[in-house]
Amino acid sequence: MIDVDDLISLVRNYNPKTDEKMLRRAHDYAARMHDGQTRHSGEPYFTHPVAVAAILTEQRLDDATIATALLHDTIEDTKGTFTEIADLFGRDVAELVDGVTKLTNLELSSRESKQAENFRKLLMAMSKDLRVILVKLADRLHNMRTIRHMPLEKQKKKAQETMDIYAPLAGRMGMQWMRDELEDLSFRVLSPEERSSIIRRFITLQKETGEVIPRITEDIEAVLEKHGIEADVFGRAKKPFSIWRKMKEKELTFSRLSDIYGFRVLTKTDIDCYRVLGAVHQRWRAVPGRFKDYISQPKSNGYRSIHTSVSGRDGKTVEIQIRTRQMHEVAESGVAAHWSYRDGVRAENPFAVDPAEWLEGLTERFQNAEDHEDFLEHVKLEMYSDQVFCFTPKGDVVKLPKGATPIDFAYSIHTRIGHSCVGAKVDGLRVPLWTRLKNGQSVEIMTAEGQTPQATWIDIAVTGRAKSAIRRSLREEDRERYIKLGRELARVAFEQVGKKATDKALATAAKALHLSGGEDVLARIGSAEMSARRVVAELYPELAGQEPTAEVSERRAVIGLPPGAETRRAQCCQAVPGERIVGITYPGKGPIVHTIDCPALAAFDDRPDRWIDLHWSDGRHAPVHNVTIDVTISNEHGVLGRICTLIGEQNANISDLHFVDRKPDFFRLLIDVDVRNAEHLHAVMMAVEADSDVATLARFRDLDRSP
Repeated sequence: MIDVDDLISLVRNYNPKTDEKMLRRAHDYAARMHDGQTRHSGEPYFTHPVAVAAILTEQRLDDATIATALLHDTIEDTKGTFTEIADLFGRDVAELVDGVTKLTNLELSSRESKQAENFRKLLMAMSKDLRVILVKLADRLHNMRTIRHMPLEKQKKKAQETMDIYAPLAGRMGMQWMRDELEDLSFRVLSPEERSSIIRRFITLQKETGEVIPRITEDIEAVLEKHGIEADVFGRAKKPFSIWRKMKEKELTFSRLSDIYGFRVLTKTDIDCYRVLGAVHQRWRAVPGRFKDYISQPKSNGYRSIHTSVSGRDGKTVEIQIRTRQMHEVAESGVAAHWSYRDGVRAENPFAVDPAEWLEGLTERFQNAEDHEDFLEHVKLEMYSDQVFCFTPKGDVVKLPKGATPIDFAYSIHTRIGHSCVGAKVDGLRVPLWTRLKNGQSVEIMTAEGQTPQATWIDIAVTGRAKSAIRRSLREEDRERYIKLGRELARVAFEQVGKKATDKALATAAKALHLSGGEDVLARIGSAEMSARRVVAELYPELAGQEPTAEVSERRAVIGLPPGAETRRAQCCQAVPGERIVGITYPGKGPIVHTIDCPALAAFDDRPDRWIDLHWSDGRHAPVHNVTIDVTISNEHGVLGRICTLIGEQNANISDLHFVDRKPDFFRLLIDVDVRNAEHLHAVMMAVEADSDVATLARFRDLDRSP
């Protein structure tokens, strides 16, 4: 274990003006509080907070953060209190320790809604003081370095949590070295055989080719010397997890994977960076599509560097990063560079970002998320995305994640532009909206008044901002329709367990599901974002599993018919079980069943004597209720077959299919589908509508087919 003198020496190396007395007091207090406690390895527990503090000295952090590292478990695991720490070390340190304690108490679960909730709390903690996260990341890093002493199941849980949350968070903050190590330590636990396999292949490769890194380093140094450029060159083999991820992404075997070595060139000035780039490209052939200039277009966390890949010695692809030494400091520390000290004063690095501005930019992207799932999607996109830089026709730069489309570009400019988008031009050429944008392209969005977002756009968009805006618009546009359908689906689901979907019940469910009210619950049910059965389960868990098992025959599907009469459904509305129905009598023919909202019923408003109150039998209805859906699909090879397969996957039978219109670019057709009930029909329609080649989908209503 590092003793207090060694720790203070590490701090004094970058901060000669450190408050040595305060750090000694923090060390002694924490040692006293943790006295008698041990880790899983059997070592004294206090070895852990000291190791965390030592990790943070590598980032050259201020005294308050180092003291917090020493004290970070005292409130959680000892008799230490917030008040006592504030009295001894000041309120700043006490609030940091309290913040780390609250983060430690978060139980990060695999359930997505729970993860999203914790991400919100993480951001809230970060917004108060980012140093809380820096201590927590160092805490997690040391725990992962010593994880082998924990029980295997706990190791896997911690490793997965680290891979899902802490590693990408470190990367998003610009601390790429920490992300790489956290990922590789997690990889060691989660996939030990794959990691060992990659290491064995590396050893074999080294035996076959010798030490490649020193030879390539010498090659680069020789090129720079020839051009009179003063710079330092460093080479490294990439981490096993990084190699494994590239193998998965590119679907390549290890033997075919070329860029497993990375090199870094550190210069004095920006101009030298570009001189190095020119010299390298003169000497070796650049790999197309592998050049990125983060100096002219920095990342939001302050990262600046030029990335290029070249075909180097023996044809091996070599990745080279070129940056100044000041840029490198920020690249190593990320947002933490704001607190870095040198010679006793806060380091004046022009590339370090203001944490407040960084957090504001980060949280701004998430503010439109309306629920936990939306928010989690935003976070994951933000954490894992690389960036592309595109231009507006006026030359303004728009930053987007890799894989973004013109839809994302439009919404990044303004939600109104996104909503009214009807097309796009990239570098002056008209392109489909699903086109993936590339670095340096100029994008022009074409709009039209009255245009509204299409449901298929959700599959096209990749940014959380665009997806959220599209979903919100679709919800608002279809809200009344969804609420109406959701009310019927909820009524059926509640009646199946002997309950009623009252306003109070729905309001209670909304509160339990963290939604704004009963209508929001109905809208989610109607839009298939939530099943009615889930709502019932939330309120009546003991009854939720009780589904009707008795099969209802077609002859007994409707209750309330006159004696001897059989079910006759009106073809204008094609009522199905689960929908409210009414019967209209005809002389000598018996009643015909309509949905309560069928437009054909208007003709009988003045004939109440012909109306009969009907309802569907309880139980499991057979899939014999024919409904016609109106679908417009792309005229592409295999689309129709895929649509038919989607319907079959929902256990629905296609009884007829009729083409209404054929155009060079689309087909419109009517498909007759046999379903059990309204919920079954809705599942079929949502499955079909979700396909990216389906332009429109609706339930076909034909008043000409009314009796």
